[in-house]
Amino acid sequence: MHRHPIFGRATLSATSVAAALLLTLAACSDGGDDKAKTADPTRSSAKGNDKRTPSQALEEVLAEVKGDGVTLQITSAKRDGGGFVTVEGTVTNNSSSAKGMGEWRGNERELARNAGSMAGASLVDNAGKKKYLVLRDTEGQCLCTRFTGGIDAGQTTEWFAQFPAPPEETSDVNFQVGGLPPATLSLSGGE
Repeated sequence: MHRHPIFGRATLSATSVAAALLLTLAACSDGGDDKAKTADPTRSSAKGNDKRTPSQALEEVLAEVKGDGVTLQITSAKRDGGGFVTVEGTVTNNSSSAKGMGEWRGNERELARNAGSMAGASLVDNAGKKKYLVLRDTEGQCLCTRFTGGIDAGQTTEWFAQFPAPPEETSDVNFQVGGLPPATLSLSGGE
């Protein structure tokens, strides 16, 4: 007669363990997506409403490149815990019409679902002779900004992209996206 209560406890225990594992997996998978969702500037109202003074904006710019009617500024290139590098900045559409940013998604076939995004960006470690591509989640979505609807003429919006981190001894990398010239960056932070 004691087998039935023991069986019930074993089933309850196994169910509890399975539920805990599912919650852990859900928390892990949501963590990467949450960063991409909350940091996605296309969900904010950044239509040229930069409230910084020109001197504050200039102090924070690590690199700036221009081409194809846009100005891309990099304001942060930081090593994060866990072996990642997050690069952030702003992009301004200086042209007289909206830009779709489709050419920035890259040429890989898997990136087609990331149209109008920073998915084609890369970091190049010239000394180590390695190229680092934007990280992707388990569904193939880039861990980067998606410019939903493009960038209107005159609009400035924020962007980010996450990459695998180069070795600790690598301090300088080149950032490149689309047809823009490369921008040399010094990585900050660390574990």
